[in-house]
Amino acid sequence: MKKILFSVILAFAINGAFAQVNEKELLKKNEEAAAKLKEEKPNGWTKKGTFTFLANQATFNNWLAGGQSNISGNIGLNYDFNYKSEKWNWDNKIIAGYGLTKIKGQDVQKSDDRLVFNSLAGRKAGGYWYYSLFFNFQTQFDSGFAKVEFLNDNGTPNNSADDFNDTKNVKNSHFFSPAYFQFGPGMLWKKSDNLKVNIAPATSKLVMVHKHFTEFGPSFGVKQGETTRFEFGAAINAYYKFNVMENVSFENILNLYSNYLEDPQNVDIDYTLNVVMKINKYLTTNFAFQTIYDDNAFRGFQTRQVIGLGVSYGF
Repeated sequence: MKKILFSVILAFAINGAFAQVNEKELLKKNEEAAAKLKEEKPNGWTKKGTFTFLANQATFNNWLAGGQSNISGNIGLNYDFNYKSEKWNWDNKIIAGYGLTKIKGQDVQKSDDRLVFNSLAGRKAGGYWYYSLFFNFQTQFDSGFAKVEFLNDNGTPNNSADDFNDTKNVKNSHFFSPAYFQFGPGMLWKKSDNLKVNIAPATSKLVMVHKHFTEFGPSFGVKQGETTRFEFGAAINAYYKFNVMENVSFENILNLYSNYLEDPQNVDIDYTLNVVMKINKYLTTNFAFQTIYDDNAFRGFQTRQVIGLGVSYGF
C-alpha cells in the first residue's frame, strides 16, 4: 500500500514538474508571438527625436608651438515622425543645425547652418517594395558671406580708405535664399526604418533665390535677373543606420540627382555621415561629415565636418 501511495505521489510530482516546464515554455512562446505580432502589426504614429549641443574650446597663451585660441558651439535637432499601417508607410524627418565659431582676432563665423525636411510616403506593392511619393526641402537659417576680391579697372587690388584689405565679406545667401525643393513619384525598397532606398525617375527640382543675389550675375544656378531655376530629372535617396557596437551608431544619408534637361552626366551628390558615440544617457561624442557636389552652385566638392563632446536629450 505504501509503495502504491508513493508511486502515485511520485507520478503527480513528475506530472506537475512537466506541467510547470510546459507552462513556462508556452508562456515564453506566447510572449515571443506577441512581440512579433506587435512588430508586424500596424501601429499608427511613432515619434522620436534627439536634441544635441556640442561645444569646443581651445586656449593658447605663450605657446611656442603656435595656435589660435578659439571657441565654438553647435546645436542640432534630428526628429522623426512616422506612420505605419498594413498597406501604407509614411516617413518624415526634420534635421536642423546651427553653429558658431570665434577665433581670437577674427569675426564670428558660422560652422553649421541647415534646415532639412524629408517626407516619403509609400503604398505596399509586394515584399519590401512600395509605390512611393517623396518631397524634400532644404534651406538655411542665417545669412552667409563669401570673400570677394575687389579690383580697380587696371586689375590691381582696390584698397579703399576705410578698408585696407583687397577682399571683403559680401552677403551671398540668407534664410530661404537659396531654397531647394524636390518631389516626384517612384519606387521604395524598405527593409526596415534603418535601411531603405527610394528611386524616383521623374523628379522635379526647384531652386529659389532672392532677386538681389542675381542682380549682377547668376547665383546657386539661377540665372542673372531671375529668381527661380526649374530642373527635371532622376533622384535616388538612400538611408542606412547601424550600430558597430552597443553604444556607437553610424547614420548614412545619400541623395543623388541627375538633371535630364542640362548635363545629365553631372550628378549632384549630397552625402552625410553622422557618428554618435554614447557615453551615458545625456553625454555623447558626435562626429558629422557632409560633402556636396553641385556644379551649378560650385564646381567642386563642398565639405563640412563637426566633432565634439555634446549634451544629448532624446524625446
